[in-house]
Formats: sequence, C-alpha cells, structure tokens
Amino acid sequence: MAEITLEGNPFHTNADLPGVGSAAPAFSLVDAELNDVGLEQFAGRMKVLSIVPSLDTGVCATSTKVFNERLGGRDDVVVLVISADLPFAQSRFCAAENTDLVKTLSMMRSRKFAKDYGVLIEDGPLAGITARAVVVLDQNDKVVYTQLVPEIAQEPDYEAAIAALG
Repeated sequence: MAEITLEGNPFHTNADLPGVGSAAPAFSLVDAELNDVGLEQFAGRMKVLSIVPSLDTGVCATSTKVFNERLGGRDDVVVLVISADLPFAQSRFCAAENTDLVKTLSMMRSRKFAKDYGVLIEDGPLAGITARAVVVLDQNDKVVYTQLVPEIAQEPDYEAAIAALG
C-alpha cells in the first residue's frame, strides 16, 4: 500500500507498483473497438504504461499529449494510456486533442489491472480509479522503470521515463 495525495489530502493505493526487474503482470484491458487487449499484442516492443485517473482532467490530458509528442514516432515503443474512462470517451479525447500516436486502454470490464499494478485507489473521493503512475517495460515485459506520482495533481517525470527506454 502506498500513500498519495490529492491537493495535499492523503489517500491510499491497494499495493505497491511492480518492482524494477520483475515480470510485468499480464492484463486484459479494452481498446477503442471494445476488444480485449493484453501485453501479448505489443510483443517485441518497449511499452510505456501511462496510468491516469481520467483523460477528462487537465494533468491526464497534458501527460497524454506529452507522451504522444515525445514518443509517438518511435517504432520500437508503444505508449499505452490506461484509465477508467470508457473507450468512447478515450477515442473522443484522442480525436479532439490529435493524440493518435498513443493507444488508449480502458478498465471498463475489470479493476484487476489496477489491483495487479498496485494503483487502485482504495479511499477518498477517487476510490475505485487509478493513481497516476508510469511503468516502463522492455521488449520482454520486464519492468525497467516505475513512478507512482506522489501528488495526483502533478505530472509524471517524463525525462526519467523516456530515459528508461534507452
């Protein structure tokens, strides 16, 4: 369990992020076409899991735009923006913000991803959605970098996440 804050008010996640060097937990999330998607769909590529509470907030929108701009042109990397938003809302956001180089995935069918990655908020006003975090995986789904953003209203450390890609 980790403690994070929202505008200085503390609340807790269900566990800690996966450790650097560990195998990334498998997952099944929902893409824009309502297909179940797992890590195996991105085999052989490095993955940036940009885990956000909702694309309907300024910080989540900003981080998605930054990762789209900074990493969207790399063939060896896929940026997965994961939130509790419905796929329809995620698609509208991407169309409106021209962020078509990232792939959005929804937890609409299950919170298992959030539990397995230790980002499920368990108390406070945002209970049931995710904390803000970045997890970088290598081509073999080994965790090479993690950041649980301590204040949910702050942006992640883009430079450290990008540096972890090599």
